[in-house]
Amino acid sequence: MSQPADRPIIAEFVDVHRHYVMGKNVVKALNGVSMQVKKGDYLAIMGRSGSGKSTMLNILGALDRPTTGEYRVGGRDVSGLDDNALSDVRGREIGFIFQSFNLIPQLTVLENLEVPLFYQGRVGKESRAKAEYLAERVGLGKRLEHRPLELSGGQQQRVAIARALMNDPLFLLADEATGNLDSNTEQEILNLFDDLRPDGVTIVVVTHNPKVAERADHTLWLKDGQVEKLVDNRLAGTAHGGHP
Repeated sequence: MSQPADRPIIAEFVDVHRHYVMGKNVVKALNGVSMQVKKGDYLAIMGRSGSGKSTMLNILGALDRPTTGEYRVGGRDVSGLDDNALSDVRGREIGFIFQSFNLIPQLTVLENLEVPLFYQGRVGKESRAKAEYLAERVGLGKRLEHRPLELSGGQQQRVAIARALMNDPLFLLADEATGNLDSNTEQEILNLFDDLRPDGVTIVVVTHNPKVAERADHTLWLKDGQVEKLVDNRLAGTAHGGHP
């Protein structure tokens, strides 16, 4: 999918280092990473175990901070924020999609979708209408009163995607989002990501699965805590502009 050249930068690493002290040793999980995610991007992040992928995920999700360097969200450096302020960034700016769905089993689909706005004190007619719209958007408009255990794995992940969109986040951050799904259901979820692209949704997926990564516009490869390469999947002929 072609994108305007002047799109705003949504998330940015500027010479990010993340080091951990393990006894007498210092583990350099990230060692000078710089990268950008622009509005409307669809980026996959890959790398072998120990490449720094999980550390990058944690910083992108505002779950951790760089040791040195800057992490900017929406143009603001959030690296030095305290825990409460960083939690606010997570809640308002980032939509999380997890491998294990992280739905609340006692709540209905509709109630699960309203959870992000509940924590911001914004539950009411407006949140209900938005939840109903997003449920319809992901193909679950007729399942609003069902509970997670009454849904298939793919349906639960669709709920998780809709929930991640409730706050109008700057970007979606998917952590192995299809890892617990069979291959057919995985394709359904990846097709849904494709369907969200015309809405201007920005997607970052962290994955070990090349078939998931190739659906993105670009794949950023990490090795030994550094960016090894950034592959344009569109030039490589692997990125999908849509689905059958």
